[in-house]
Amino acid sequence: MLPVVVIGAGPQGLAAAAHLVERGAEPLVLEAGQGPAAAVREWGHVRLFSPWPELVDAASRRLLGPTGWQAPQTGYPTGAQWVSEYLAPLAQALGDRVRYGSRVVGVGRKGRDLSVDSGREQQPFVVHARDHSGREERIEARAVIDASGTWRQPGPAGADGLPALGEAAARAAGLLSYQIPDAATDEFAGAHTVVVGSGHSAATAIVELARVGKRRPGTQITWVLRRGQVGDTFGGGSADELPERGALGQRAKQAVEDGLVDLVTGFRTERIDLHGGRAALIAEDGRVLQAADHVTVLTGFRPDVSFLSEVRLDLDVRLQAPARVASEVDPNIHSCGSVRATGAADLAHPEDGFFIVGAKSYGRAPTFLALTGFEQVRSVVAELVGDHEAAQRVELALPDTGVCGGAGVFDAPDEAAAGSCCGPADTSLLTIGSAGAP
Repeated sequence: MLPVVVIGAGPQGLAAAAHLVERGAEPLVLEAGQGPAAAVREWGHVRLFSPWPELVDAASRRLLGPTGWQAPQTGYPTGAQWVSEYLAPLAQALGDRVRYGSRVVGVGRKGRDLSVDSGREQQPFVVHARDHSGREERIEARAVIDASGTWRQPGPAGADGLPALGEAAARAAGLLSYQIPDAATDEFAGAHTVVVGSGHSAATAIVELARVGKRRPGTQITWVLRRGQVGDTFGGGSADELPERGALGQRAKQAVEDGLVDLVTGFRTERIDLHGGRAALIAEDGRVLQAADHVTVLTGFRPDVSFLSEVRLDLDVRLQAPARVASEVDPNIHSCGSVRATGAADLAHPEDGFFIVGAKSYGRAPTFLALTGFEQVRSVVAELVGDHEAAQRVELALPDTGVCGGAGVFDAPDEAAAGSCCGPADTSLLTIGSAGAP
């Protein structure tokens, strides 16, 4: 029987393979990197806000059991620890079912392009992959699970969704990056760093940089929000059912209150100018930030659907997520509390046997949790092996964020944040920065 091809050997891809093995189906995991969880390794210095028990998939745990592996029980691992203590052993247990250095460049139906209906569902999938030497291969599959993630598609600094003028030049000059900085290095001490973004990654960067600021006088940190309101930037605090996620936002808020961070709102970057080895951000309204030694852009990620041009997809026009998932996670839609777990029925596309899971299933939306992905692959694999009852069953209740999930009024200042059931955040102690000259 043909294998089920899984694209990506990250947390959800490896979990999907474990579920397939447990169900008696044969997976083939294609990973572009040279080892498991290649993307996670790149942010290995970052500590997760999910505890260990929520970072290990159930079927993977059962697969690893006979090897003598012991599941970590307590604490919050870094990305590097997640790889070394769980994901790498899982990949090793899967053996040659995981193929590294194999980048998927196309998915389609054998003998049928996108426009052909006749006999389409009776034909196997064909997956085109290319190794680092350029050698290509064509793999037939009975189903495809895309768990390739969004790591290689970071959002730009430009507020219109396109790179700001000069953004590419700033990156080429080594002044701009799209990753949470490693504050353990000395390069940020005594320097000026601008962080662009309002999500958990941005809050993590602010907390880490604030620690540098405490140790080293003269360190300057500017936090840039596009929205005109602070809103739920600092999260749900004690109301968040993931305690470390709630604490993260409160630590970032404290850094602002302590004067370690200059917070600038309503700043939508249009241009980045280079000045003597530093970068200055210019907003659409003409405001100019003081030139920075480092610019860290943490504005989310986007799914890469370029290699799926011959697959019939049902994607939301705003988020580029499966349409039934998008209605749950769309930040434009007001939603208080947690989103519901998603399964095979939500992740299905018009192309029978094709599923997008993991962070990519959220498209451009944030707040994806490993727990979500593990439930997704459990349901999808059950559907693929014909256990429709298990596929429809929901075995996960996602933790409440403790905040309203709607974006509110994008241009509104805090005191006019209409349209939110939670009302404006308490910003009485915050220092809202004003842009200075470069």
